[in-house]
Amino acid sequence: MYSIITLKSTVRVEPKYFSKNLKEAIISILREKYERKVDKDFGIVLCIWNPRDISEGKVIPGDGASYHEMTFDMLTYKPELNEIFEGEVTEIVEFGVFVRMGPIDGLAHLSQITNDFLSYDKKIPAFIGRESKKIIKKGDDVLAKISTVSMKGSIPETKIGLTMRPEGLGKLDWIKEEAAPKKIKEEAAPKKK
Repeated sequence: MYSIITLKSTVRVEPKYFSKNLKEAIISILREKYERKVDKDFGIVLCIWNPRDISEGKVIPGDGASYHEMTFDMLTYKPELNEIFEGEVTEIVEFGVFVRMGPIDGLAHLSQITNDFLSYDKKIPAFIGRESKKIIKKGDDVLAKISTVSMKGSIPETKIGLTMRPEGLGKLDWIKEEAAPKKIKEEAAPKKK
C-alpha cells in the first residue's frame, strides 16, 4: 500500500553543504539517508520532498555541523498481508513467477499459480497447465494476493510471497474467461402433434 507520511526530524548539515541553499542541502541529505531504503515501520521509502518549518539551526561545540529541526514528507510503499494487486509477470523461473508490484517484485511459487498441475517450458519460457492448458509467461498481467512479507534492511533482501490460486485471482485473461457468460445448449422443445 502506498502512503504519504509526514515526519519531524533533526537534520545534521555538514560544513560541505554550507555553500548550498539550506533547503537544497537538507533535501539532499534526507534523500541520501532515506530513499530506496527499507524501514520496518514505513516500508520502502520512494521519495522525499517538501522540507519545511526549518529552524535556524544549532552548532554544537567541537562539531562543525549545524543541526536543524524540520518537517518533511515521504512517499512509501509497504506491502500488506492479503493485499490484492494487479501486476506484470517480470520473470519466469523453474520454481515460479516473479510479479512486479510497484517498486518491488514478489514471487508466486508454481504451487501458488493455479490449482492445475503446471509444467515448465524452458523454450518459451512459460508454465502450462496439464488439464486446463492455461499458459502464463513473461509480460502477462495478473491479479495476485500477498501471502507473506519479510521486510529486511534493503530492497534486494526483502521477500514477498504471492498466491494466485483463490478464485478471482490469476492471469487477467483467465479471470475474464471465467467471468464470461457460458453458452447454454438449448434443447429442442418437443413438437406438438
